[in-house]
Amino acid sequence: MRWNRPIGLCLGLLSLSLHAGPRATPSPEEGPRGTQALGKTVPLLPAFRSAVARIVAADGRTLAAAVWVGPDGYLLTKASEIPELEKARVQWSGDRTAALREIRRLPALDLVLAQAVGVKEVAYTDFSQGLPLPSYGQWLASPTLGGSEIRIGVISAQPRAIPGLGPAMGIRMDEKPIKQGVRLLSIAEDSPAAAAGMEPGDILTRVAQQPAKDVKTVHEIIRRHQPGDLVTLSYLRDGESKTARVRLASRTRIMMNWDGEDFANGGISIRTDDFPSIIQHDLPLGVQDMGSPLYDLEGRAIGINIARVDRVTTFALPATVFWSKIQPLIEADRHPTQALLPP
Repeated sequence: MRWNRPIGLCLGLLSLSLHAGPRATPSPEEGPRGTQALGKTVPLLPAFRSAVARIVAADGRTLAAAVWVGPDGYLLTKASEIPELEKARVQWSGDRTAALREIRRLPALDLVLAQAVGVKEVAYTDFSQGLPLPSYGQWLASPTLGGSEIRIGVISAQPRAIPGLGPAMGIRMDEKPIKQGVRLLSIAEDSPAAAAGMEPGDILTRVAQQPAKDVKTVHEIIRRHQPGDLVTLSYLRDGESKTARVRLASRTRIMMNWDGEDFANGGISIRTDDFPSIIQHDLPLGVQDMGSPLYDLEGRAIGINIARVDRVTTFALPATVFWSKIQPLIEADRHPTQALLPP
């Protein structure tokens, strides 16, 4: 069976057993693990599988989730997890795959709009309803990346903006100037610099093709980028010139996890802050589930999961924040000639 209609419309069944107002306390049978809830979710599994796809690297690694936003293959995913999207593929419905064409990145939202090449009929999620932001305690649901499970939880804080401290590599540098560049004193565990193979004692000579004159200069170069950006480093190790590509992360992520403590119990997203508005919830999702759709228990699509912050905290972007920007981009891409006509 083909699911060629908005997925949000398929979820109304879930509200028959779980719909509750803010701060409502369900009975054991009606809770997220109760028999009524589990029984009602079974008929929705085909629709959930259709709602979410996965972005995979050339070597088959899963990079992030994606949500279909148009029947002709348009999708949204988390930009910072996929800095080179056109080198990846989208996978859905088991083993179906397609190449990707990047349309537009929205750095302020950490989203990227793309289209699966040659895909004509997919089920898609309808974000156009313009729903108000949900309130503290409201129940929510989201499919996992594989689509085989429905995760249920509640909004755990009031919707709000999340300020950012900018990007970082996860390095501490020696303030003492040296002729060659800047010497690294330490490397944060599980940081972009560590992933790129940087070591204490390395001497940075260039960052993003610019000379690493001193610590201040390195900071200024990094601040011009966004978490998720790929930056090329040139450095010396034991007198030998080397290069590395580093994918920057949120400074808050690195500082909270400098010593490598697994406080997130499963990892946290590359970018975790600098969002204009978020829905904070406690659904048990993983880093690779970011980019998946988020629904209320009346079956309406209300947002996209955008950042796993710690073990019990996930941020989602409300549809009211991004859809008014995404929809015109899709229409302009579908009808490029019309987009060029004067108003």
